[in-house]
Amino acid sequence: MSIADVTTTPLGGPSLPQERRLVTAIPGPRSQELLARKAAAVPTGVGHTVPIQAVAAGGGVVVDADGNSLIDLGSGIAVTSVGNAHPGVVAAVQAQAAQFTHTCFMISPYESYVAVAEALNRLTPGDHEKRTALFNSGAEAVENAVKIARKYTGKPAVVAFDHGYHGRTNLTMALTAKAMPYKSGFGPFAGEIYRAPLSYPFRDGLSGADAAARAISMIEKQVGADNLAALVIEPIQGEGGFIVPADGFLGALVDWCRANNVVFIADEVQTGFARTGEMFASDGSGIVPDLVTTAKGLAGGLPLAAVTGRAEIMDASHAGGLGGTYGGNPIACAAALAAIDAYEHEGLVERAREIGAILTSRLEALQQADPRVGDVRGRGAMVAAEFVDPATGAPDAALAAAVAKAAIAEGVILLTCGTYGNVIRFLPPLSIDDDLLGEGLDVLAASLAAV
Repeated sequence: MSIADVTTTPLGGPSLPQERRLVTAIPGPRSQELLARKAAAVPTGVGHTVPIQAVAAGGGVVVDADGNSLIDLGSGIAVTSVGNAHPGVVAAVQAQAAQFTHTCFMISPYESYVAVAEALNRLTPGDHEKRTALFNSGAEAVENAVKIARKYTGKPAVVAFDHGYHGRTNLTMALTAKAMPYKSGFGPFAGEIYRAPLSYPFRDGLSGADAAARAISMIEKQVGADNLAALVIEPIQGEGGFIVPADGFLGALVDWCRANNVVFIADEVQTGFARTGEMFASDGSGIVPDLVTTAKGLAGGLPLAAVTGRAEIMDASHAGGLGGTYGGNPIACAAALAAIDAYEHEGLVERAREIGAILTSRLEALQQADPRVGDVRGRGAMVAAEFVDPATGAPDAALAAAVAKAAIAEGVILLTCGTYGNVIRFLPPLSIDDDLLGEGLDVLAASLAAV
């Protein structure tokens, strides 16, 4: 199949047959050729999960160079939530590329950057006055949020949480909890970073109030509110295992931050933009952060990130203190405006809830039938299953990896995650249809039974 064979459809993405189709074993010969070239040209540190050469994607499938069509339950890690090659995004990118590709917003501003900022100021939680600055990646957004919080408070320390993932830059590696593969051997890391215990209901059994009291006690004793600029937390953990804190945990932290002049930063890089059945996970948790970081689903597959927050905090930086050569690139901004239009006008928040109901129902049935499925959790179209040794409850990373590998071989893209590596996460594009999603879950169940 060539790209020239792919046409577009009003439903979003290339008009590819929405089917799982295996023409060859995975990887097929053409994919193997690319992987051999990759091994010779790309460092081993840049890994891959699915051994294919992707040539087209749309709806709920990814097609490889050998003609195999795989069911996509990963969305490029929650990036292509509106669907790959969404026609509105494609048209916006094409139109902008024909006008200009770059001026640097700090040199010659353009309207689309301001329009994205206006949209994020309107959509993010809270009705207070806000400002938005645009960047390139989630890690860059988190790093700038920390800069802004330190400038506003005049304090140095930052607290992150167990199981958290915030990026691969030096500062965000320090914020990230898991050593392998993200941190091991790459230190020393930025200083004045501290870690507090997260609410993890499946493993700690604590109420939200008790888990918050535990975290706050540690912060007060080991860091001190007078030294603390910000708390950084994902409302639902992403790489850490899709951990949903117990009710009340996040709210108690927000209240403590308000009382102690500490900036509450919600890292919504993976949870943002309809993914959890709300526009932002903070909405579903009933909290209003001071700063929100976004990326992934923001621009329909193009690199764009943002920090959005209270005007008085965002305006604390001196002129020239925020920015970057490519931040808010005009093509990415055009894509973001089209993606935001899709989230708001194509029923994608509601669709995320429908997908979540299907995922949860099917996975909970598996849990009832197989004690190796220790926990099913998530919200909206961000759901995970945690695999355990049924005798001890200990994490079973080998089982999760084996199930994901078996499913990929059968044409279903699954991603693992979790501090212990024992979680399979489900992040299907919101453009996937029910039949394709159901077939993907059938393959998961068969793979689990066969392992």
